[in-house]
Amino acid sequence: MLQILKHRTYRHLFLAQVVALIGTGLATVALSLLAFDLAGNKAGQILGTAMAIKMTAYVLIAPLASALAERVPRRMLLVSLDLVRAVTALALPFVSEVWEVYVLIAILQSASAAFTPTFQSTIPDTLADEDDYTQALSLSRLAYDMENLLSPALAAVILLVTSWQGLFSGTVIGFIASALLVVSVVLPSGAKPEKPRGIYERAGRGFKIFVATPRLRGLMAFNLVVSLAGAMVIVNSVVLVQGQFGLTDRHTAMAFAAFGGGSMLAAFALPALLKRWQDRRVMLTGAGILISGLVLALPVNSLGWLLPVWFWLGVGFSTAQTPIGRLLIRSSHGEDRPALFAAQFSLSHAGWLVAYPLAGWLGSVAGMQVTLVVLASLALVALIPAIRLWPSVDRTELLHLHDDLANGHPHIATFGRQHTHPYIIDSLHPRWPD
Repeated sequence: MLQILKHRTYRHLFLAQVVALIGTGLATVALSLLAFDLAGNKAGQILGTAMAIKMTAYVLIAPLASALAERVPRRMLLVSLDLVRAVTALALPFVSEVWEVYVLIAILQSASAAFTPTFQSTIPDTLADEDDYTQALSLSRLAYDMENLLSPALAAVILLVTSWQGLFSGTVIGFIASALLVVSVVLPSGAKPEKPRGIYERAGRGFKIFVATPRLRGLMAFNLVVSLAGAMVIVNSVVLVQGQFGLTDRHTAMAFAAFGGGSMLAAFALPALLKRWQDRRVMLTGAGILISGLVLALPVNSLGWLLPVWFWLGVGFSTAQTPIGRLLIRSSHGEDRPALFAAQFSLSHAGWLVAYPLAGWLGSVAGMQVTLVVLASLALVALIPAIRLWPSVDRTELLHLHDDLANGHPHIATFGRQHTHPYIIDSLHPRWPD
């Protein structure tokens, strides 16, 4: 997997991702401490509202940002967004009112919502070979997992020598370093549309492709399965470990480490597995692991049982998500990739916007057992349309026959009466119909 880092442009982009993620992780810890400093025992309300703002920004901003990406050079856009995030993080230690936190979080997360899908759509244009791109997807998944493990540990070290305000300095450094790494390489410009499009047409293009493409309709259901299982881990780990088991922060960190460790193991194994298995089979396996993990968590009454279950959920989390980038590439032409990546970013976070409050509210009102049953049941229900909507025979190109066109029709003269289309069955041209 690490051989892909020999590619200079990708190496710089990957390092930019890593340092930005570390900065984001430090900001997460610092935000928790800032919330407590402002509201004391009511800090959870601030953090819950901040998370809702984050998810809302991700759902609404990403499609509009993809429309902007068609007109602005990628490198300029990515660097500008990194600088916006750096300036916003620099301002956070100086807030004194809760509403100021919300405004700055909205700006920060809106910039991230524009940055991430644009960054993701740049990688396949940088790495044309499918095996290279698959390795890059696994490496990207690994970077997210390492951020979950390293950022809290790094924050603990920094807090030994400075206050929580110093953590935001690390965030600023991370975003500036990301900008410098992006500006140090020449990025592929990506394919341009054949004719100009309005901003609303460009923003909605990715969603139109999702609706028209069977495998992507299935992916929308997969997104919900992943968010339901992931929300259980992210929201309720601390409740289980410290609330029910009566343990400490260190043991909560161990639970997150077990989840991240399982995800990392899967990320290392997936490039080889994806050479033998189709994406659909891999993602179905990952979804099955997630649902079974929620069921296995039902009898959990100690950390010794929780850790292997969380590890198992981590394996499913990575297995279900890593192939997604390959699906998006197979389902789009170069000019549509930013829109499609933005649509996936928005749709997946819509699932999290539902799953986060559901896992938290049920956990506090009905208890962990009921929460696990409800989340596992909903995930199983979501898996059914994922299986039905995504055909088991899923070719990259679909055979297309035009019996209703005259022999002199220009489409027949160019492509022949029987030919293949990359992913759309009902179009007269081998590209997304305008």
